[in-house]
Amino acid sequence: MTGPVGDQARLGGRDLPLRGGAEILLGFARALRAAGVAVSADRERAYLEAVAAVGLEHPAHVYRAGRATLCGSPADLERHDVVFASWFAGEQGGTKRNPALSRPTSTTDLSGDAGEGAGDDPDVVRAAASTTDVLRHRDVSGLSADEKRQLAALFGQLRPRPPLRRDHRHHPASRGPVDAPRTLRDSLRRMGEPGRIHRRRRGQRSRRVVLLVDISGSMGPYADSLLRLSHAFCRSRMPVEVFTLGTRLTHVTRALAHRDADRALVAVGDAVPDWSGGTRLAEGIKAFLDRWGRRGMARGAVVVIFSDGWERGDPAALGEQLRRLRAVSHAVVWANPHRGRAAYEPVQGGIVAALPHLDHFVAGHSLAAFEELIEVVADA
Repeated sequence: MTGPVGDQARLGGRDLPLRGGAEILLGFARALRAAGVAVSADRERAYLEAVAAVGLEHPAHVYRAGRATLCGSPADLERHDVVFASWFAGEQGGTKRNPALSRPTSTTDLSGDAGEGAGDDPDVVRAAASTTDVLRHRDVSGLSADEKRQLAALFGQLRPRPPLRRDHRHHPASRGPVDAPRTLRDSLRRMGEPGRIHRRRRGQRSRRVVLLVDISGSMGPYADSLLRLSHAFCRSRMPVEVFTLGTRLTHVTRALAHRDADRALVAVGDAVPDWSGGTRLAEGIKAFLDRWGRRGMARGAVVVIFSDGWERGDPAALGEQLRRLRAVSHAVVWANPHRGRAAYEPVQGGIVAALPHLDHFVAGHSLAAFEELIEVVADA
């Protein structure tokens, strides 16, 4: 190859030979592939040819060549900008000040563990943080096996907070209304002598959280992540109950009680008989209300439904069961994985029937969306 890449390249003010210039560009292309962009060998070749045509002297040209040849969607453009800024250790391309290219001193570990000596290399730390942030915002249904393993470690860092309610009982406090009975008893013990005025206030208790996880065929790509999120809730020492919804309702709270997430998911797999089947949301919610809601499990609870809204039965029946659920619960939250897509419209029959009975309708497609959901539940 001739041109700046094939002869003598100038990167970041330094002259680099053929091998150095090509290695930096190919390394960037492969880092972009690791961040979730489908960079094929043909795209790598086109990228090198484009850079050879425009030259390496101007970083903005290299930036635009990458966007033109390595990216295939708007989401790819966002990932390209993040990885470009990290790989070349400069500001994001396309801003007022273009990034200065420099040869990376080490490879990037997407899991967030940059390896020995990473703490001494700010470029590696910055690249690892950026790629982890990209992974947090990616749709979990499109992740590779390696990326899912990295994401599983991030699920272990989630710390759900319980929604709180006022307790009916009063507790001693330094401030608040006067606790007349306690003050009077203390005065009687003192034979009527004046003493300390006691005060009290109502405490707070955790509300129960109920998770209903759709594991039908259309929700299959999200089932693993949703159950890991459910395991994080169960691990958080709040009152939590978890059920799976498919062709039947299955109570899996005990299966998720294992401290290790992988063991918990294996136990759920053994307990659930209807993986990737049909969707009978109305029947499942009715079964929950008739059997468990009657015992008070849903009363005053925050109920979270994870589903895409594809209902095999009558959508009106789903609306009726959600009306019953809303009547006894404190709040109903629906997390839809398609809600996070830019062009999404809630037009499915199940979603249309459900919306009037929901307190929150949120996205449920990525780790970042799950973090936002945790805050919605805590503030409910």
